[in-house]
Amino acid sequence: MRTLRRRAACLVLALAVPLSVVGCRFETAEEEDLERSIETMLRRSAAAWNAGDLDGFMVAFADGPSTSLITADGPVYGKEAIREQYAGLFEPGAVRDSLRVQDLSVRPLPPLIGIVTGRYVQERDGEVTSAGWFTVVVRRAGEGWRIVHDHSS
Repeated sequence: MRTLRRRAACLVLALAVPLSVVGCRFETAEEEDLERSIETMLRRSAAAWNAGDLDGFMVAFADGPSTSLITADGPVYGKEAIREQYAGLFEPGAVRDSLRVQDLSVRPLPPLIGIVTGRYVQERDGEVTSAGWFTVVVRRAGEGWRIVHDHSS
């Protein structure tokens, strides 16, 4: 009997949570083109990378201890720790291939969250040196769209 109640409670919860967000609006500025805004943020970040501007690149990441980056060694949490992961690539004389993002797909998740999948390509002297797929979770805040989770392969 207890197991049956537990299953019923789980079923009610599983149904209630999705139904509770069905009526939510994805609240953005009246004129905002959601996909364009997020794509612009990601492309600006890539442009800052290509310009050797670590601070400009990091603008894309949300401030906060739960912002995360998945690395080969496991997750890294917090914007400052993520910044440290990239800092060596921005030191004078460091080799950092150019970066571009392409094949972006933006899916909104109410309220004020989006999932972006896409492909990154790094090049040096016209040759692709690295490419792969990524997923980022973005959140809309007062300063605009920011990455709260980055998982790149």
